[in-house]
Amino acid sequence: MDEELNRIIREARRGSKDAFAILVHRFKDHVYRYAYGMIGDRMEAEDIAQEAFLKCFAALPRLENEFSFVSWLNRIVSNLCADRLRKRSKERLKAASVEALDAIEISSAQEQQRVRNLKMTIEEAMKQLSLDHRQIILLHDVQGFRYEEIARMLEIPVGTVKSRLNSARLALRLAMRRGEEEE
Repeated sequence: MDEELNRIIREARRGSKDAFAILVHRFKDHVYRYAYGMIGDRMEAEDIAQEAFLKCFAALPRLENEFSFVSWLNRIVSNLCADRLRKRSKERLKAASVEALDAIEISSAQEQQRVRNLKMTIEEAMKQLSLDHRQIILLHDVQGFRYEEIARMLEIPVGTVKSRLNSARLALRLAMRRGEEEE
């Protein structure tokens, strides 16, 4: 994390609303994508993102170390998502999307269709994963967090992160194969 960001976090911890606005601007897309990946609903992801920043603002003075800000913010989002999913546990979980595929620039219509089909296959497969598996894939493979960071965020051992990621990838591959066989 760069020194400028650390300075902004320190100012926000001291109550600077301008500094906090900079943090919101810098991390709003990240928070939204993570919430959307966990929840699979755009409106709920927006609500969670807003709620996460409200909680963040209220609790920021208690943050012990600005170097852990991103992990701490992800933990807030993760907890809010888990709460939402528990509340609607009677409903079928909606698709978790892998937004990273949207960033790929595609030239031909055929290639665009192939990527759309792949994205749909991934979304359908992600629907079939447990919350733990979906969460670990989003944190590691989509958001790019290291094992140690994920272990701190989820408060689990690094070995558990590794084994859960391995199991999640296997479950995702199996779900994708089932989806392809059904087509």
